[in-house]
Parts: sequence; structure tokens; C-alpha cells
Amino acid sequence: MYPDLSYFFHDLFGTQTENWLAVFKTFGVFLAFAFLASAFVLYKELRRKEKEGIFSPQHIISIYSKEGVIKESLFNGLLIGFVCFKIPYVMDNFSLFTANPASLVFNLKGNILTGLLGGIALAAFNYYKGMQSPELNVRKEIKVFPSSKISDITVVTAISGIFGARLFSIFENMGAFLKDPIGQLFSGSGLTVYGGLIVGFIAGYWYVRKLGMNGKQAMDACAPAIVMGQLVGRMGCQFSGDGDWGIVNTAPKPSWFALPDWAWVYDYPRNVLQRGQKMTDCVGEYCNHLVPGVFPTPIYEVTGYAITFAILWFLRKRIKTAGVLFFIFMIFSGIVRFFVEDLRVNDTYEFMGMDWSFSKYIAVGIIVVGLAGATWLWQKGKEATVPTNL
Repeated sequence: MYPDLSYFFHDLFGTQTENWLAVFKTFGVFLAFAFLASAFVLYKELRRKEKEGIFSPQHIISIYSKEGVIKESLFNGLLIGFVCFKIPYVMDNFSLFTANPASLVFNLKGNILTGLLGGIALAAFNYYKGMQSPELNVRKEIKVFPSSKISDITVVTAISGIFGARLFSIFENMGAFLKDPIGQLFSGSGLTVYGGLIVGFIAGYWYVRKLGMNGKQAMDACAPAIVMGQLVGRMGCQFSGDGDWGIVNTAPKPSWFALPDWAWVYDYPRNVLQRGQKMTDCVGEYCNHLVPGVFPTPIYEVTGYAITFAILWFLRKRIKTAGVLFFIFMIFSGIVRFFVEDLRVNDTYEFMGMDWSFSKYIAVGIIVVGLAGATWLWQKGKEATVPTNL
């Protein structure tokens, strides 16, 4: 396992662990890759739908005014000011920063002088350049294609998705949150997929509708993109050993299990949570592994999401009724999580005679909604193609 990139480069090149590369936490790196991969797939789908005439550009009148220059200068000044406020504090506490970057970034400690100087200097420079721009007060009519807003869509869904994932994770682990609210709130691990999916979808849907896109067509474009993000994100769980593993597995590997032995039972050496027993001949701070081994559930989810992505990618041009592809995604995504939840370590809640985890109840709800939505839209699509006698 690689808690951060210093351990990855140590295995690859023999470099020292806990160096400056320790700032880059493996889970965070894969989370960034997940958003990039999701954005790439979404961009490809939006471009395809634009070429097919499904999505049309918006015609927007743009005026680069003095008010716009002021707003841009203030925003950039605040952003850079915050960075300059934090840099001296981070440099003085670099060892703490490499161990837990979020805890240093999201506190109120820093250098006020450097923050003010950096923010004011950048805001003043931005204002000067803006007021000198030949584009100032020039009226333009521009075409804005949905694919050109992919960065904005990604930012909106990423921020809301991470917030939702942390929120749902707190619901699943309320005891740990009550013991350490700040630490749990800004923890880089322990993100609940469904929380990110639900909240990110709501925010993303609101934003694409604001852009004038057809909601159901946008949902279909998002379906394979979301699955790709889930797939890459779960790879981050596996490579970092963030605790998203399964229950203890002492059973012998059955003959029908075609994957390697480590996919049946795994001990998560050097896991980021430092759970389990100490390893011998281990270099670095993270030297724990699980004894006995557990089901490596992230591998099963990655496999399930890869199959789901392949199915959606195959169907995306073949299903003509808008919205159906997204509901098919819900069905398969829910099925994957439903079966994996039986092997995962989670608190369970009794409801109507069932003792399931929070995510398993949500998985059932998502499957039901997916089946109902796909059936309803499919039936509507069939009725729309039936000729009527006038």
C-alpha cells in the first residue's frame, strides 16, 4: 500500500520515505484522477451529442466591464491572499503538513502580513491589467457549447460531491464524528460513494439545466462519466488502504474464483490507517498490516464498475429514449454496491426485519428508482412511436 507518493517512489526507485512527496496523499491523488477521468468521458459524450445536434450552443452577450474587473480582482486577491497567508505557516510546520495537509490548511493559523501583502498586490495588478485591456467595455456575442463548460461542471460536481461524501460518511460513523468533529470533517479518507453521487448529481443537474441543456440528455451523458469516476476513486481506496476493506476472510479460495489469491484475501500492508499488526523489515512510519487478512472489497467494486462502464458505453448510441441510459446506470451501480456491502465493514441498522448498512438500504432504493425510471421512460418512448389514426 502507498499512504502517499513517497512510499510509491520508495518502492519504485528506493528513495527515502516521508520526504516532500509525502504531501501528496495517494487517496487524494486518485480522487483528482477520478474527477479528471470523469470529466474526460463527459467531454467526449457532450461533444458527440453536439455533433449529432442534440445539444445546441447558447448565444450570450458578453461585456468585459469595470464591475467585472473589480469582481475578478477581488476574487483573485482573496485566493492568492489565502495562499500567502498559509505558506509561511506550512513551511514552519512542514512535517505536520505532510502528515495531514487538511488539518493545517483548514485552520485559522497563518501569517496575516504575507496574506495581506500577497492579496493586495495581486488584486492591484489584476485591476491594472484589466483596466488597460482593449476588451474593456467591448460588446460581444459568443456561442457557448456545453462541452466548453466542462471545467465548470467538474468543479461544481466535485465540490458538492466531496461535501456529500463526507456528510454521508459522518452519518455512517457518527460515533467517530462526535469524538473528533473537526478531524472527521476534514479527513481525506472515509468518503461515502453514495453521498458524493447523490449530492453531486443534484448540484450537477441544477447547473446543466442552468446552462440550458436538456436534463435527460445530460443525465445520459453523465452516466458513463460517473461510473468512470467511481472506478478510479475505488482504485485510490485500494492503493492507499484507507479502511474501505471488507470483513475478515479466513475461508480457502474456492475453485471458481478466477482472480489471483490477493483478490480473495489481502492484508493491506502499510495501510494509511495504520491498522493491524506491525510488520518486520519495514521502512517508514506506516508499517502495519491486517492479520488475519480481509476481503479486498475495493477490487470487487472496481471490477463491477468496469463492467458497468463497458455496458453503458456499448448502449449509449443504441438507446434512443433520453434518460433511460442513466436509469440503467442506477440499476447496475446499485447492484454492485448491494452485493459488495455484505462483505464490507460498516455499522448496520435494523429496519423492517432487515439488518443492513446505510449504503445497502440506499443501494436498494437506487435499484428500485432505476427500474421504475427506465420502465416508465421506455414505455413513454414506445408510445410516442406508435402511429395514431386521426
